[in-house]
Amino acid sequence: MYKITKLGVLTSGGDAPGMNPCIRAVVRTGIYNGLQVVGIRKGYQGLIENDMYDMGPRSVSNILNLGGTILKTARCLEFRTDEGMEIAYQNLKAQGIDALVVIGGDGTFTGALRFSKKYPDIHVMGVPGTIDNDLYGSTYTLGFDTATNTVVEAIDKIRDTADAHDRLFFIEVMGRDSGAIALRAGVCCGAEAILLPEKATAIDELIENLKAGQHNKKSSSIVIVAEGDKNGGVYDIARRVQKEVKVYDIKVTILGHLQRGGSPSAFDRVLGSRLGYAAVKALIKGHTREMVGLQANYIKITSLEEALTEHEFKLEEDLMEMADILSI
Repeated sequence: MYKITKLGVLTSGGDAPGMNPCIRAVVRTGIYNGLQVVGIRKGYQGLIENDMYDMGPRSVSNILNLGGTILKTARCLEFRTDEGMEIAYQNLKAQGIDALVVIGGDGTFTGALRFSKKYPDIHVMGVPGTIDNDLYGSTYTLGFDTATNTVVEAIDKIRDTADAHDRLFFIEVMGRDSGAIALRAGVCCGAEAILLPEKATAIDELIENLKAGQHNKKSSSIVIVAEGDKNGGVYDIARRVQKEVKVYDIKVTILGHLQRGGSPSAFDRVLGSRLGYAAVKALIKGHTREMVGLQANYIKITSLEEALTEHEFKLEEDLMEMADILSI
């Protein structure tokens, strides 16, 4: 069996609440099992720049409650080249690192898979860290729960002012390719409509729904728009609706990057800890080119190949149907 002795950990791509609990679990599980652990700053950029440092149990004290990532993160175009990967590999070999835990989304996993195929003597294990919750192989990804709670809190506050002024608010949330945040936040907040990348919603249909709400004596309305919706962007949608729905004063709010920040929820702290622990244990057992994920509340292992090729994450049909019914 392949035996690892020195483990590197990095975070890459967009940050997500829960990454720090995961880093903590990787470091302490590795040390408990007799491994040396090295932190790699700024994701794959740190591999190329040799920006690494030894980590001990105290290196990860008091970080469970912190958002973001203590290792920093970045997107690295150079790592996509053969030359960049060769530099990264030589730096790893010079450090004596023989295994990596990479925490991130599909871009992170794409890089890890390609690197591992090119240099199979470096074993790689992925941890799904993305607020979009759009990776195959894990029912929930790190950061999704916290981001959804942040969105719900913001929309609840917007609802107060919407009610006070008889306003229609269009609220854009993150989700270029996935409507997971928009859908769950919409159900939680009683949105009158939810526009998702996975479901085509014609503007005419939206206008009819909003007019029906007026007929039912609704004093305000909330429409949640995932940023990847195909109707042309939240401002364009709002302008088109304004021409037909005259009774409301229409406002637009883009929640933006506040969705990424904040202290991770209890769920994300536990999930990050479980996935970090499981990633190290899997590497010790000889696994590589795989991802640890949560399925039916159990930790399951999925190949990176499958996680990427089966990337099309499907939203729950019952939630989408329920959202329409409960918004009348």
